[in-house]
Amino acid sequence: MEEIKQTCSIKKVLIADDEEHIAALLAVILKKEGFDPVVAHDGQEAKEKFLSDSPDLVLLDLDMPRVNGWQFLQWLRQEKKLSTPVIIVSGRGQMNDLRKGYDLQADYYLVKPLNAKDIIKGIMVVSSLKKTGQQNDTEGKDET
Repeated sequence: MEEIKQTCSIKKVLIADDEEHIAALLAVILKKEGFDPVVAHDGQEAKEKFLSDSPDLVLLDLDMPRVNGWQFLQWLRQEKKLSTPVIIVSGRGQMNDLRKGYDLQADYYLVKPLNAKDIIKGIMVVSSLKKTGQQNDTEGKDET
């Protein structure tokens, strides 16, 4: 996994998940691979930490209190007009959930349960898309 540290442009990762044990496990996996994880346990806290910590990527659960994952993603893309990569990490694996995630401009979608390799692979895919400019890019586009 040394290759990850050398090729990945993503360093700081916001983990937004209300299940503390899952957020802690994700943080351990990311730290082990050389990332700098920041954890939020609900969508409102995720908004606050996003603004204060400027993460390179967000791992986003959908079912969270106060502000859910859908609302966070909508806020990020439509209100803030930011293209920070978002990987949805959710137990919701129905086709309509995946469609909605991509309609709201998520960059990748992982269905729980998952393992460390799934997470790292998702980050690498999003990182390579970011490098090649294929990511959902709403930031800096001229809308005229």
